[in-house]
Amino acid sequence: MTAGVTEGIVEAHVRGIVTSTSLMVDSPGAAHAAALAGEHSGLSIGLHFVDDTPAIDEPGHAAREFSRQLDRFRELMGREPTHVDSHHHVHITRPALFAPLVEPLGVPLRGDGRVRYLGGFFAHPEPGVVELDRIREPFLVQLLGEIGSDERIVEVGCHPGRVTDELHSSYREEREVEIETLTDPGLPARIEALGLTLASYHDWSAA
Repeated sequence: MTAGVTEGIVEAHVRGIVTSTSLMVDSPGAAHAAALAGEHSGLSIGLHFVDDTPAIDEPGHAAREFSRQLDRFRELMGREPTHVDSHHHVHITRPALFAPLVEPLGVPLRGDGRVRYLGGFFAHPEPGVVELDRIREPFLVQLLGEIGSDERIVEVGCHPGRVTDELHSSYREEREVEIETLTDPGLPARIEALGLTLASYHDWSAA
């Protein structure tokens, strides 16, 4: 999204518990993000499909746009994405449209049932409402504690980032709070105490 957001994600990976992210290939910060990703091989990188225009439901549009963004991902990263998700979750309400596009890659599409997604670690539970306690450590540990022992890999969504003037988003200072939580020195031990192990989409592929 921006250089500051990318650097916040990398910080939350290096110093904290973030293991995976996804790339918005058309954003101004995409090349910078791809370069940083190359320095952190343990961070799995997926494709963050971006198109929430009305045209997405026109025949053939989503397929053409997905193909173009996938080609751009390959150009930037030099490899395939480890998973696929989308901006504003546009694919969630269109599974029949997106599943065939992702299927040839052999990687999970968020919400397709192969990896459970938890989106509760987010400071805006509804439009216009900000609850910072939902992105602090106690709430995150509570959320993780609800993961079932029979669930192999679960993705917990997060949105860390450093806020700069170039960031135009309704989710700004919240990103800095998320970094503070995700890099809490005591958090790994609390996760381990729940019987959980940090993993990424690299691990899903290996399994």
